Amino acid sequence: MIVFDRVSKRYGNGREALSNINFNIHNGEMVFLTGRSGAGKSTVLKLIALLERPSRGNVLVNGKNTHALKARHIPAFRRHIGVVFQDHKLLADRPVYDNVALPLAVAATPLKEIDKRVRAALDQVGLLGKERVLPQELSVGEQQRVGIARAVVSKPALLIADEPTGNLDPDLSLEVMRLFRRFQDVGVTVVVATHDMHLVREFGQRVIVLENGQVQGDAGDSLPSLVATR
Repeated sequence: MIVFDRVSKRYGNGREALSNINFNIHNGEMVFLTGRSGAGKSTVLKLIALLERPSRGNVLVNGKNTHALKARHIPAFRRHIGVVFQDHKLLADRPVYDNVALPLAVAATPLKEIDKRVRAALDQVGLLGKERVLPQELSVGEQQRVGIARAVVSKPALLIADEPTGNLDPDLSLEVMRLFRRFQDVGVTVVVATHDMHLVREFGQRVIVLENGQVQGDAGDSLPSLVATR
């Protein structure tokens, strides 16, 4: 599903966010990216979603080399990836239904199919019945679940999340991570960037540790998972 092959990323200001990193993530895995602030976690996710391109090396996502992908093919590439942000990025003046439907509307999906998928996505995150509610009328945890519903409404094979529990209390954080785990259980590949080691230990999935733009330890198949306590 995802291969980073000797990948480096240097920004225009000269800062090298990633330096010669290598790792694989397989179909259906749930993987945590951990490390201190500035370690390179967000840059990895941006490279996966083709919001950035590597300065050196190759990033392969679902068999496609993002470095070589032409600009006109990027929108179609991104339709297979769901992205969850820490700050939700919801449209404040649009109801829940419209926020979740946005990726489908952009892709010119038929209205009947949009309605079916939006309601299914809201049902998955426990928000069915709140289609006409505005985001500011929801709790912080509910807003994050709207963001997750929007990310999965297109039925992506890959779901990536950048510090999705950073603004949530411990109970809500567990609730959000359990949602991600349910998507993994049905075959979705899930990559979560987080500095919350309590959550990492709780869910016992494979961990890729970044430090100063480099992978620490073995990020390949032999990297052991932590043991979950459930």
